[in-house]
Amino acid sequence: MAILSELQKQYELLRLEYEYEKESFRQQTEVMGVARKVKRGICWYPLAVGRSYYNSLNQLVVEVERTEDTDIEHNFEYGRPVCFFTQNPEGRVKFLSFTATVSYADENRMVAVLPSTGSLVELQAAERVGVQLYFDEQTYRLMFESLRQVIQAKGNRLADLRDLFHGPLRPSTFHFAPTRFPWLNSSQEEAVNKVLWAKDVAVVHGPPGTGKTTTLVEAIYETLHRENQVLVCAQSNMAVDWISEKLVDRGVHVLRIGNPTRVNDKMLSFTYERRFEAHPDYPQLWSIRKAIRDLYQQRRKGHTDHLHQKISALRDRATELEIRINASLFNEARVISCTLTGTANRVLAGQKFGTLFIDEAAQALEAACWIAIRKADRVILAGDHCQLPPTIKCPEAARGGLECTLMQTIVRNRPECVTLLRTQYRMNEAIMRFSSNWFYKGELEAAKEVKYRGILDYDLPIVWKDTKETDDCHEEFIGESFGRINKAEALLSLQELENYIRRIGKERILQENIDFGLISPYKAQVQYLRRLIRHTPFFKPFLSRITINTVDGFQGQERDVIVISLVRANEEGQIGFLNDLRRMNVAITRARMKLIILGNSATLTRHPFYKKLYDYINELSEQLS
Repeated sequence: MAILSELQKQYELLRLEYEYEKESFRQQTEVMGVARKVKRGICWYPLAVGRSYYNSLNQLVVEVERTEDTDIEHNFEYGRPVCFFTQNPEGRVKFLSFTATVSYADENRMVAVLPSTGSLVELQAAERVGVQLYFDEQTYRLMFESLRQVIQAKGNRLADLRDLFHGPLRPSTFHFAPTRFPWLNSSQEEAVNKVLWAKDVAVVHGPPGTGKTTTLVEAIYETLHRENQVLVCAQSNMAVDWISEKLVDRGVHVLRIGNPTRVNDKMLSFTYERRFEAHPDYPQLWSIRKAIRDLYQQRRKGHTDHLHQKISALRDRATELEIRINASLFNEARVISCTLTGTANRVLAGQKFGTLFIDEAAQALEAACWIAIRKADRVILAGDHCQLPPTIKCPEAARGGLECTLMQTIVRNRPECVTLLRTQYRMNEAIMRFSSNWFYKGELEAAKEVKYRGILDYDLPIVWKDTKETDDCHEEFIGESFGRINKAEALLSLQELENYIRRIGKERILQENIDFGLISPYKAQVQYLRRLIRHTPFFKPFLSRITINTVDGFQGQERDVIVISLVRANEEGQIGFLNDLRRMNVAITRARMKLIILGNSATLTRHPFYKKLYDYINELSEQLS
């Protein structure tokens, strides 16, 4: 059967990715020095080990803080496995005997869940301690398990959804009059109605600035008029936080499984952990858990009289209270929100949902989506497959098609289930138009309130500063993870930004909160730009209004002014990473009013996309000048 062979192929490609990532991690662990790991954001060293305690879920946790290199962005986040190590004065690394899991991480502080009191003793006794990301076996295990279940499914809802998405089974719909939403535009209204009519699947395709989140929140809100509870997921914790916050703003009772990355009081108030602690039965449960721990301590000291019966009775009572608190929390919540892998959390064991909403579905591997779909009867996907794809590290797996997402498959196989949001509210029309023509068949339109938006009179909304004649403007290779750097182009980028800031004027920038972004596809260029801007006195008053990041780091964000440094400059016309045009779609659609691109036209315009973009900008310049 073609469907099963297609899914079996996904399984084998996922196996390739797993083996590749595992081997990369082994090499990093054995070969790469601590300083390089720190620069890559996968390691903190040195660490200050802080307090330890039992959290509301009865997990032993420890707080740690990095004390150096605090300006380097890191990749630690909730749910990721980590390992601790020590480094002696000669630079020799020794790993501690356990792995832990991140419960919470901000810029410089982390809370890690430890497997036992013995691991805490080992950590507290260690000197010159560091922590690094560990290979994530658990996520792969969940993806393999979900794909196996989908392949083997017969005569159940999971099998139906598999055959709807990949095979000949046709999706069915309800038939009732469309609902009017005067506060939405026509394509947003159409999308919400398609969600309400769908018995099986619907897709909300949201290009940049078209109000995808607004539409999705409306669709969830309306669905809750028909269903008591829904499951809302996304690939990343940040995306889950964003949609959860918008739902809370709408007055929806959300229960967030997993700790948020966007930590503020509002976010924390609807997390499972905080709600668990706030429950009236929790103080009693905490007392019982403490009593159990004290009895275990006595047993270890040799006092065994009747302890087994006492511990057993207390554990039964604790379990009873946990079940009661859980039932109360889940009965109150209208939306359960978590990452796709978070749906495998033990607190969701046995839970089923009428509808699953997957936001940013185009960034999730198909196997990850199936982890959540197993719990649902109906699936709504939202995202944009013309923007960032999932991150695939194995070239062979990428070439084989692992990065083809479930959303792409449904868009291709079931176009009748898809609604394209057509009106965008972010960009000046001139900035939007190229992206619309290349990626969206010219179907996007700028809302009238943003169509001609700009900062300065008689200003070109989009310009390309050609670096081909600039001395020393050439690329250098730094390393596989950091890619390339072009130092002369970085200096030019800052010069362009400084010139534009001078044209606007400091007073106006501060009064009107005008903000700026510098984007480069390469981490090395981003880090170099950050160093340069910190040491340039002119930018000091504006640093809080300037963001410098990679394309991936700017996903979902926007700024008034965007400067893009494309970096590549070579005689062979090699552009490597820039061949991923979906990333460039993200980069060029972050600007609201002004987009400045710096790039070597001789290198870049050998590719048809960049040739078309370069010509478009030059034509625009001729028309408007």
